[in-house]
Amino acid sequence: QLQLVESGGGLVQPGGSLRLSCEASGFTLDYYTIGWFRQAPGTEREGVSCSSSSGGRTHYADSVKGRFTISRDNAKNTVYLQMNSLKPEDTAVYYCAAEWSDGSMCVMMPRFFGSWGQGTQVTVSS
Repeated sequence: QLQLVESGGGLVQPGGSLRLSCEASGFTLDYYTIGWFRQAPGTEREGVSCSSSSGGRTHYADSVKGRFTISRDNAKNTVYLQMNSLKPEDTAVYYCAAEWSDGSMCVMMPRFFGSWGQGTQVTVSS
């Protein structure tokens, strides 16, 4: 059974940093495109970042470009989202998602992904 578990969320002051983790079980991430998404209350789920299965292609939403970095450690079957210079508007529940693909696919469309984690809350506030 495919399972994704996010961790690392919490409360942080503006300008601070957090690193989210997404650990996979039941499958190996080597063959999966990974996406990070977020959803604030009353808004639609939006794509934050993605990584192709090879790790060679990554994309970021304009709102996080230069501040967030996606990475993967296939040996640990874990994907990370390093978030720096956090802003109050980054407050949301963050989800990771996975979908089997070839080495080059990297998309940030929720409908592309079939497996989702339960989410982790990130709150940026002073």
